[in-house]
Amino acid sequence: MEKVRLGRTELMVTKTAFGALPIQRISRDEAVRLVRRAAEGGINYFDTANAYTDSEEKLGEALEGVRQKVVISTKSGGKDKKTVLSHIEQSLRALRTDYIDLFQFHNPAALPDIEDPDGPFAAALEMKQKGYIRHIGITNHRLYVAQEAIASGNFETLQFPFCYLTTDKELGLVEDCAKADMGYIAMKGLSGGLLNNAEACYAFMREYPNVVPIWGIQREEELDQWLELSERNPRLTPELRAVIEADRKDLAGSFCRACGYCLPCAAGIDIPQAARMSALLRRSPYQPFLTDEWRAKMHKIEDCIHCNVCKSRCPYGLDTPNLLAEMLRDYEAFYAEHHND
Repeated sequence: MEKVRLGRTELMVTKTAFGALPIQRISRDEAVRLVRRAAEGGINYFDTANAYTDSEEKLGEALEGVRQKVVISTKSGGKDKKTVLSHIEQSLRALRTDYIDLFQFHNPAALPDIEDPDGPFAAALEMKQKGYIRHIGITNHRLYVAQEAIASGNFETLQFPFCYLTTDKELGLVEDCAKADMGYIAMKGLSGGLLNNAEACYAFMREYPNVVPIWGIQREEELDQWLELSERNPRLTPELRAVIEADRKDLAGSFCRACGYCLPCAAGIDIPQAARMSALLRRSPYQPFLTDEWRAKMHKIEDCIHCNVCKSRCPYGLDTPNLLAEMLRDYEAFYAEHHND
């Protein structure tokens, strides 16, 4: 399986990496079996986070016997030294390891201050000096924070959303990371599930040698899909380029990436799903969304109190309340036409 040098970390990781957020949704036995199959299939890079409930514990059990052969990255959203130290110690225990290959600051609203002796960066430096973490990176959904992270020179990797719907500004991050010799880890390669042609997504990522996509994997068939693509290693063809252009046209403008930073909602609205309902109905099997349960979920939008907290939290600048109202109108029109199908 093709490997990529992860910037100046010098870590050699498989171009197909395992995103371990989804395994928190399946049983421990299922998760351990899935992760072990991924490692046996050649995947050597696994990404998780302190915030992903029991994901670290499941990875730890699955990879304990092959720890020296794999690269593990995890994250902390702690805002001070004490919290981050606690998170790293917790991650080491959960992952059943005495070191973390790559520690990442998890989507901070601003860069951690490298000079603050009581700040989160001080914790990462201390743990790196002690050998408990080997490299320091950052994840984000905010373009300006990502740009500042690259310019600072304080981080060895950047994890940022990247897929074939990306804009020129986001593409600039890939180029800037290459110039700065920073590893670029791509999350949201399927745009939160809106992109459903895995081969097109895979081939697009092949166009960028310094990009390492982490694919969120929860089911055996998903793993099989990425392993098969990794073995076949397809390049972009005119047919795949046509798929990409059609998707770009279909999903042009404002759409929800389902990052979830709008949550929690004071009115109990499932914003990440509701805010992209029109695309889900068009691009996925729609019957599961036409149940009484889902219709009730969509009508929670009517309970919106217009506090605009979700809008203020959105790293993509979406007008979330108006977007939700639009999605409810679209949903009702679609429901009226298809609910008896």
